[in-house]
Amino acid sequence: MNAQTAILKKDITPEGGDYEVVRRAIEKISLDYRDQPSLEILAEEVGETPTGLQKLFTRWAGLSPKAFLQAVTLDHARKLLDSGMPLLEASFEVGMSGPGRLHDLFVTHEAMSPGDYKTRGAGLTIRYGYHISPFGIALIMVTDRGLAGLAFNDAGGERAAFADMSSRWPNANYVEDMAATAPYAARVFDPALWRADQPLRVVMIGTDFQVRVWEALLRIPMGKACTYSSIAARIGAPSASRAVGAAVGANPMSFVVPCHRALGKSGALTGYHWGLTRKRAILGWEAGQVAP
Repeated sequence: MNAQTAILKKDITPEGGDYEVVRRAIEKISLDYRDQPSLEILAEEVGETPTGLQKLFTRWAGLSPKAFLQAVTLDHARKLLDSGMPLLEASFEVGMSGPGRLHDLFVTHEAMSPGDYKTRGAGLTIRYGYHISPFGIALIMVTDRGLAGLAFNDAGGERAAFADMSSRWPNANYVEDMAATAPYAARVFDPALWRADQPLRVVMIGTDFQVRVWEALLRIPMGKACTYSSIAARIGAPSASRAVGAAVGANPMSFVVPCHRALGKSGALTGYHWGLTRKRAILGWEAGQVAP
């Protein structure tokens, strides 16, 4: 089968999946956050009872809808800035503070050489599979050296997600192999399996500049966030905020290399390659993981 046209042949979307309900609630929160929508209004929007939504949302995120709203809306960032907190410090406090260093202790990485990158994947075998995740369907891509790609899509978007990812390394050989990708899906999305003594191996396939940006993203603790300009300063290129933004957008390992923790200069939750609602969902889910 031609890799560029390969699609998921079977429906793996769970009936009544939590993420679809949560996604709709997050969209309502995102649109109407200034009005602080009540639990009753959110429940009516998604077709749940208030009690049912409260339980489902809290089970999914570790936070109530109200706490989630406080954790990730622009209003929260603006309040921090209005209080006189310096911009950089405010950007690090978007989300809920907590002992959230699980993620950066869990991931170990290496980068392919610039020569390997220039071949656009020639000689490289990438195995891929689709798996249910807390944030919709996850397309996972692995090589014999570790995780190389992670993308998200909703049901019906498998073809587009695969085309997006495979276009990054068009000369690679793609093999659908869910048996190979399933262990990565299990470890990536289950915090109980995030262990520093058994780190997740990832391989970064990009330009030297992109890899430097992605490495900087890995140093942002869970539950925190960082502006593009501060990332640029961290990698020794303080005038390269725009280039940093492009490298963040090109990150092939969503969630694992946490590009969702990058914010605009004002502390705003700027665009995300896999959708702004999904970005809010991931930040809120992480806030629940590190909340006391």
